[in-house]
Amino acid sequence: MQQNTLQHLLDSFEIKRIADVAVRKAQDELRKKGIPLVYSLHGKIFYELPDGTITDVQPEMYKNFTPPTH
Repeated sequence: MQQNTLQHLLDSFEIKRIADVAVRKAQDELRKKGIPLVYSLHGKIFYELPDGTITDVQPEMYKNFTPPTH
C-alpha cells in the first residue's frame, strides 16, 4: 500500500512539473508578443503588463474582449 501511495505522489509531482514548464513557456511567448498576462488572486483580476508592471486596471486590448462560447 505504501508503494502505491509513494508512486502516486511521484506521479503527481511529475504532472505538476510538466504543467509548470508549459505555463512558463506560454507566459514567455505572450511576453515576447507584448500581450499582458492575466492572473487571479483571491477572486481579484490582475494584469502583468509587457513592461513588468502589475496592475488591476484592465488593459485597453482586453476592454472589448468577448470570451468564446462553447
